[in-house]
Formats: sequence, structure tokens, C-alpha cells
Amino acid sequence: MDRRGFLRSGAMGLALPSAFRAKAEEAADQAVKRVGIVGPGWYGKVDLLRLIQVAPVEVVSMADVDKRMLAEAADIVAGRQASGKKPRTYGDYREMLKEKDLDIVLVATPDHWHALPMIAAVEAGADVYVQKPISVDIAEGTAMLRAARKHGRVVQVGTQRRSTPHLIEARDEIVKSGKLGKIGFAEIYCYYHMRGNGSPPEGPPPDYLDWEMFVGPAPMRGYNPSIHPRGWRGYMEFSNGIIGDMCIHMLDTVRWMLDLGAPRTVSSAGGIVMGKGGSSNTTDTQVATFEFDGLDVVWQHRTWGSSPDPQYPWGGTLYGDKGTLKFSINGYDFIPNQGPSIHRDVTMELEQYPVDKTEKDLERQVAPAVRYHMLDFLSAIANRSKPVADIEQGYHSTTACILANMSQKLGRSLAWDAENHRIVGDDEANKFLQRPYRDPWTHPSAASV
Repeated sequence: MDRRGFLRSGAMGLALPSAFRAKAEEAADQAVKRVGIVGPGWYGKVDLLRLIQVAPVEVVSMADVDKRMLAEAADIVAGRQASGKKPRTYGDYREMLKEKDLDIVLVATPDHWHALPMIAAVEAGADVYVQKPISVDIAEGTAMLRAARKHGRVVQVGTQRRSTPHLIEARDEIVKSGKLGKIGFAEIYCYYHMRGNGSPPEGPPPDYLDWEMFVGPAPMRGYNPSIHPRGWRGYMEFSNGIIGDMCIHMLDTVRWMLDLGAPRTVSSAGGIVMGKGGSSNTTDTQVATFEFDGLDVVWQHRTWGSSPDPQYPWGGTLYGDKGTLKFSINGYDFIPNQGPSIHRDVTMELEQYPVDKTEKDLERQVAPAVRYHMLDFLSAIANRSKPVADIEQGYHSTTACILANMSQKLGRSLAWDAENHRIVGDDEANKFLQRPYRDPWTHPSAASV
């Protein structure tokens, strides 16, 4: 099938949002891209299978420390890509990248494994789609940004709210049109009960899991089944906690909607309030204030209790002098001071992409946004331009979230100098910009990138 035939035969021609029609045609017109992925677990497969849906790519390589997960992912991809071929599999991403035969690399590992594979991929000549938060410490993020620019590669960050059709509409038709008036305050929040409180005993990892490689440059801790698969977000050794997982999406959305740069100051308080008995060491309760020029954005999460608004357990609210906008992955509500309200629901595209109905663990309401985020990525590759969630935007949003965790830990507000990548007047805090790497791994800030 020719590439235009691919576009017409798929759902891309059906009810495609106007903002993405040209990008879909660009994707269809490109030569087949050779794709590799590091970390084809839960969200790695979500990302990869959406890419397969929107472009005639060939997934040729996959790397993961979990042999069972890797084999399952290879079988799924073979059944979904046009060639029917099973990708090569590797236990070490470095062996995969040595081939230097990849146009695109997806990085969907735990947070502590984002920096090294992403930098290695751009050094190998690939364009990269890297999951958020881009890094586990700020110095990693700085090195990633510099590497992308040095090697001239397109790097898209998985903050796909920027490619969510109903949120693009809210930004353009409500925010940019002035319907909110002057916006004086923003709230972002998550009240999901998403933090494990159990204390499973540590023991030997299963024989299909390379635990030494899983831990990699992070501080070593013993294996327990609450960490892998998918539970690693509950451990600060491997993640930036709920701030890095959930706050970054909504903070990035506010930054995008309002054209905000980096925050000037960040302050945060909280801790483990209710789940003190478990092995998880991320906060179950936290508030953070991000002070931008002329606007404060306040985050709150609780992994216990109830949501103040059951319709918006994870989302954001913009307050203007002419009205209020509430938004989430599921839709938005505009409540003006005068006149009728406007409500929109997400369009899940299940009829256009019926495989979404049965795909295991797929967040169906998010699948369209991932598809459109991939189209934006492919368009940027075709034009050698910056994608909507360029690495620099991901760096600013990630840095703000890491600063919030640092502020909570240190018990004081932090002033951020974005131009020099430093905390102002706080030598103690600056020591936490780069966390030590475990031997034999070398922090990318120590390399020449």
C-alpha cells in the first residue's frame, strides 16, 4: 500500500481535527521510518502502538530489562505492524543503539532511565520521543537539552495535553479569545488514590528481570514486587513521585495555554501523612506554588480522601475576571460570569480505531492525544522544526516539578535562574541539582555533550 493509501484507508481521513490534517498528510508522505523503543512496558506500548496507527513505520528493535515483558511486546508489535515482522530484542539499550539503523527512538522507561538512553539515541542520529518527566534530576535535563541541540535532533516529550483536541479548542476558543478576561490564578490538582501503601518483603528478583540493570544509575534498593512492573512511581529512587507523574501534565498544560516560561520561584510543603506504614517513599499529600511573572499556579495532590469536584479528580482550573475554565483529559467546562456555560467531552475515536476497544490497559480517552502528539512529532521531523512539546518545554516543566520536591524536602522556597540553570543564593539547594550516580554509570553532566 502506498503512503497516501495508508492515510485514506485508515481512520486518519475520518473526522480528523483540522489542526492535524496537514500533519497526517506529512506523516503519510514520509519514507518509512525505522523505529526502536527502550522500555516497551505499559506506556511504552501505548506510545508505540499509537505511532503504528498514524504512520507507516517499521518497528525493528526493542530493549528492556524484563525478558518476559519484552517478548510479549515483540509479539504484539508483530501482530500490529504492516510487515508482520517481529522486532529484534535486546536486554541492554546500548546494544540496540550500536546498530545505528534507527530513525526514531522512543524512551518509555522509569524516570531514572530517561536521560542516558535519550542522549545516546540522539548521538546515534535518531530523533526521540521521550516520556515525561524528562529526567530524575535537573542536571540530567540540562544535559538532555544540550545534547538535542548539539546533534540537531527532534525531541518530543510525552506531555500530550498539548495535542489533545478539546484542550486545543479550550486554549484557542476560551483562553486566547479573551473569554476568561484577565487570568489571575490557576489551580492544578490530582486526588487519585494511586500510591501503594503495602510493605511486601524484599527478595530475589524473578529470573526474567535484570534487577541490576533496572536500578542502573539510581541508588540501589532491594527488589520487591510492588516496584516492578508499574509500581516504581511510588519510589523516589526511580521517579519524581506524583509531582513528576501527574503535576507535570497539568502544569505543562497551563504553561502552554498561557505561554508561560520557567517559574521564578517554587515552594512546596507536604509529606507522607496517611500512608506511613508502607514501603513507598513518595508523598501522599503535597501542595506546591509555582510563581510565574504575574501569575501563581498552585498544585495539590492527596492520595486519600475525596475530590472537591468528582467530575475533576485530576485537572486544572483557570480563574479570570470574566469566567472560569476547568479542564481535564476527559473534557472542559467554561463557566462565564454572564451567559451560558460551555461543556465539551473528549472524543475517544473508538469507531475510527476499533482496536482501542480491546487493547489491554489502554487509557482510551488518552489514545487520540497520543496519536496527534505522534503526528506533531513526525511533522517536526519532516520539517526539522521544534515539535509542540519540544525538549526545552519538557525541561522547563520537569525542572519546576523537581524544584517542588526539593523545596518540600528542604522546607523553604527556591528562586530559579532558568538562564543559568541554578537556584539563586542557595548553595545547599544547588547541591541537589545533580544526584550521585551509582557505579559504573556516569552522570551525563560529566560528559561532553
